[in-house]
Amino acid sequence: MTAKRKGTAASGKKTAQKATEKLFGGGASESVCEDAVPYRASRKPLGGEPNPEALRFIDLFCGIGGFRIAFEKIGGQCVFSSDWDKFSQQTYEANFGEKPHGDIHTVAVADIPSHDVLCGGFPCQPFSIAGVSKKNSLGRLHGFDDAKQGNLFFSIADIIDYHRPAAFVLENVKNLKSHDRGRTFEVIHRTLTEHLGYTVYTKIIDAKSLVPQHRERIFLVGFREWRHFEFPKFPEQGPKLETILEAKPDPKYTLTDHLWNYLQNYAEKHKAAGNGFGFGLVTGLDTTRTLSARYHKDGSEILIAQKGKNPRRLTPRECARLMGYPDSHKIVVSDTQAYRQFGNSVVVPVVAELAKAVKDALKRPAGIPGDLVLEDKENPNSVQENCVRKSVKYPTGRSNRRK
Repeated sequence: MTAKRKGTAASGKKTAQKATEKLFGGGASESVCEDAVPYRASRKPLGGEPNPEALRFIDLFCGIGGFRIAFEKIGGQCVFSSDWDKFSQQTYEANFGEKPHGDIHTVAVADIPSHDVLCGGFPCQPFSIAGVSKKNSLGRLHGFDDAKQGNLFFSIADIIDYHRPAAFVLENVKNLKSHDRGRTFEVIHRTLTEHLGYTVYTKIIDAKSLVPQHRERIFLVGFREWRHFEFPKFPEQGPKLETILEAKPDPKYTLTDHLWNYLQNYAEKHKAAGNGFGFGLVTGLDTTRTLSARYHKDGSEILIAQKGKNPRRLTPRECARLMGYPDSHKIVVSDTQAYRQFGNSVVVPVVAELAKAVKDALKRPAGIPGDLVLEDKENPNSVQENCVRKSVKYPTGRSNRRK
């Protein structure tokens, strides 16, 4: 029997420090990752009895299950899920019958079941434009220096290093690529390619082709062996907002006179100052702005015009539809928590298309080029740059890697 290594959050800290030191020199900040005492997670797979024919995946930072719905659509089987937020755990359990494990820092890497695909939409707040702006205004650290959320990518790297899944799919905000003048993304990309030896494809995808929302997110798709992979082609024209609106929304979602006057005055003040802050007023024939986790505060980024009265917020069910969730998806938390959950979620139809493409790529023999390589019009060299195969030993000083 092959001896297994004991993986914990501490090794994730080593990953962060070594990757950062190699790229930029000097010692990595001690705030990059926090140590925690690991608990022993049950190795019994989720999703019922294991199916040897199914594509086994794990759902990290699972939120309310957007990745899971997408990968189950292609016949995948979830064998492990994790999220620290108790309200997201409630929603996830209500919909899938299983409560996710908590903080990934406290899960021993060796206790996570073996899997074919690692899925993870690691927290975006340390890298998003809004999140960085807020942290700067409060004098707080962001990016990898955010001790609570910024280091979670390295937990993913440590799991990949130990389990060596055939593929991974990661999602984050568009700003990840430009954060800290590109240094953050460089650390992530080189950790995945040079240190872990994976082939990595990246693309920024706007969900407006599949849902009536302008929502740009970066996806990183990686393969253990070199495989030809093409991101799905999406239609140029997507659905309009009217396709997801409720016929008779509760009047409580209509803005009060006080809030509506405040938002109008706030927008006028910033317009006069030459700023772009303001509300997003739309009709059923429009595409909305990006739904954010702060939507519960005033709903200003997406307001629905109403004839003869003040505009209204989207209802939680409309938010679910805006993110591509089926109406069968149960909403078991307060409106405030529901808005946060959908604002933090992936767009399910986008991930579903990616899941199909990943499954197709894994079906093909490794090392065989495709018949056609699609060119990214925005960056014609992106395919070539992102598909370079590199196999460099991951510098952790550990041995007995699982095959």
